Amino acid sequence: MASRRIVSNDKGLLEKDDSNSRPPGASEKSDIAPAVPAAVIVKLLGFTAAMLGGPIGVYYLTLNTVFHGSSTWAGAAAAFTANLVLIAYVIVAMKEDQSEKLAAEEHAKKRE
Repeated sequence: MASRRIVSNDKGLLEKDDSNSRPPGASEKSDIAPAVPAAVIVKLLGFTAAMLGGPIGVYYLTLNTVFHGSSTWAGAAAAFTANLVLIAYVIVAMKEDQSEKLAAEEHAKKRE
């Protein structure tokens, strides 16, 4: 028995030619601004350095000077320092978010 091949003139999703759509940037300029401002990157790198160097530095500074060889207390001081850096980062991020909100509201008021 011979089988019959079904011939379809409909093009599939991948076969369709998008000739009626505009290529990107044909009539409008593309936005080449960075997605994240440089100030945000600098803050992030600063807090990353503080998170790496702060607790390690506090551990080794307090190990023999403050706690006289007690690694438990020096580790606790390092953990406390890591928490301080984390809390500082959250506070800075919240203030930055609030300042952006205030700037957007002020810009909206100027438009009116």
